[in-house]
Amino acid sequence: MDNFIVSARKYRPGTFKSVVGQDVITSTLKNAIRTGQLAQAYLFCGPRGVGKTTCARILAKALNCTNLNGDTEPCNQCDNCKSFNENASFNIHEMDGASNNGVEEIRALIEKVRFAPQSGRYSIFIIDEVHMLSNNAFNAFLKTLEEPPAHAIFILATTERHKILPTILSRCQVFTFNRIGIDDIAGHLSWVASQENLEAEPEALHVIAQKADGGLRDALSMFDQIVSFSGGEPVTYQKTIENLHVLDYEVYFQITESLWNKDIHKSLVLFDEVLSQGFDGLNFLTGFAEHLRNLLVCQDSSTLVLLETSETVKSRYQLQASGCKPVHLIKSLDILSETESKFRYARNQRLQVELALMQITLLLEPSDNQEKKNPEPIQQQAAAVSQSRPVVAEAPPTPTKIMNFRAKPEIKTVSIKDIARKSSEQQKETENQNQTNSLVIEDLPREPFEQAELHAAWKAYCDELAQNRRNAMIGNLTLGEPILSADYSVVYQVQNESQRSEIETEKSRLMEFLRKKLRNYDIKLVLQKSETPIKTRPYTPEEKLKALEEMNPNVTSLKETLGLSPE
Repeated sequence: MDNFIVSARKYRPGTFKSVVGQDVITSTLKNAIRTGQLAQAYLFCGPRGVGKTTCARILAKALNCTNLNGDTEPCNQCDNCKSFNENASFNIHEMDGASNNGVEEIRALIEKVRFAPQSGRYSIFIIDEVHMLSNNAFNAFLKTLEEPPAHAIFILATTERHKILPTILSRCQVFTFNRIGIDDIAGHLSWVASQENLEAEPEALHVIAQKADGGLRDALSMFDQIVSFSGGEPVTYQKTIENLHVLDYEVYFQITESLWNKDIHKSLVLFDEVLSQGFDGLNFLTGFAEHLRNLLVCQDSSTLVLLETSETVKSRYQLQASGCKPVHLIKSLDILSETESKFRYARNQRLQVELALMQITLLLEPSDNQEKKNPEPIQQQAAAVSQSRPVVAEAPPTPTKIMNFRAKPEIKTVSIKDIARKSSEQQKETENQNQTNSLVIEDLPREPFEQAELHAAWKAYCDELAQNRRNAMIGNLTLGEPILSADYSVVYQVQNESQRSEIETEKSRLMEFLRKKLRNYDIKLVLQKSETPIKTRPYTPEEKLKALEEMNPNVTSLKETLGLSPE
């Protein structure tokens, strides 16, 4: 039984032309070889399985090839190419940075750099996964990388460029490898299938390409797995989704059709079948959102190129997209996006997905109700309304006055007599208003009251302020005593202008309270400044000591004898 070689190794590109999906990089490298403008160090970075190490090996082989063809490709016939293909070349040194990441390994590499190549022009050093080198190893490598011998060229490869020291990056020509497109991967898989004399459905190859996420090596590994699962039979779409555990796109087409037909029961049953097959609700949300996105892409021929599927599936997308409105697709995508953000933290995750399906079903309700309510066009409705009502003669429209911006603006002059006349009119209006107010006040009660009743009402207002926690105003109204004077005037003495202004702000509410409480609307508040300051209680230790000394002079001598302080 022959030894099986995986497709990723068996069909590994040996020329720049056979590299898949990296045309810009391969063209740049070939031009550099043809013109002789070679850098002393190259850094290839990008995702896994996109051809970084492969391009490094092809570049190393081409640099020492003695018989390059017209397209700057290695001939694979000379001694240097043959020794490289047989892994017996002494001019090309490959090192794994993950397992040789110490200073000693870099020092051994530097010793090899000193020796000229045995055959060929260059000694090429390929370091894979270079980001795994330690900081000390990078520092030991810096000088040699900056000023290597003329015969030495370094090719570094990494999947994590951000871990490389900036001093290393500045000494290299950096090439960033992109993820390989789905069509490119599917085309390469089709070529591999033809080389193996296998039949493969285009839909199956596109599923593998989508599952690979831009990595050709992953796609070839999955292809080998499905070929083994098929047992020599053709690689079909059904076998592929069954082996890779991918949800059939037919489910998304059926659910979309049921939602658009407002058949929520059918969509819920289909979702239950998806769960019974072992798929997670989050995978369903992601796949369904991708399906609606594809329908939205099919709405216009200019965006049809963004649909990365086989021609058969693309025609189905176009057919279903013709019956969808873009506004409904966008709103549905918004619902799915919001559901996906809530899904991870929801206790009942299944309910979240079912609720999203119900919301999408109800998107069409407003427009349908509007169509049932207004089946006729607006013009027909307007004509019917105009025929059903009597005709009323309308006055001709007033011609619009056209403003002449070039004409000078009209300036109106106002005389002193006009100002005096307006002022007298305003004064009369004010007097009339006051008379009206006085007539209203005359109807209000004016019952007599005594000083004790005034004191009780005043205290009740302070209690109300205490309930509202207006302590500052309580202090202003309890420093003195309200005195009943003639004509029901309430005289209250204030200590300073600050207290007067604060009571003035409270005056209207205080008067309204007293008038209702005492049933007398003739009450007036008169604020007078007190001639003698109100004696306040001592609060601080110094004030208390001073009060005690005023009451008993012996306290001072006792304090001095004992050496006491107010504290």
